Amino acid sequence: MANIKKGDKVIVIAGRDKGKTGRVLSVLTDSDRVVVEGVMRMKRHTKVGQSRSSGARTGGIETIEAPIHISNVQLVDPETGKRTRVGHREETVEKGGRERTVRVRYAKRSGKDI
Repeated sequence: MANIKKGDKVIVIAGRDKGKTGRVLSVLTDSDRVVVEGVMRMKRHTKVGQSRSSGARTGGIETIEAPIHISNVQLVDPETGKRTRVGHREETVEKGGRERTVRVRYAKRSGKDI
């Protein structure tokens, strides 16, 4: 089970954007990187698209979020708003008359489920 998933609120703990918080837009598991909203913004120079019929792109300078290494971000505790480590525990859930064991992520700082 992953410590950080899409939609989690994280804080940057290292790099030029240290201290900024944002939501995870995507997780790139093959390169151990995450794209965080409003963090590591870079300018991308784009050319004008060739085909006019299928939604031609306009040229210019776009600002996009670049991936940041997953070790440079940490989850924000939902209770305190400070950074926290992620723990995993197994809970039994009864669904449709059957008991299942599911893994749950929780914030180690407060013990609250994520």
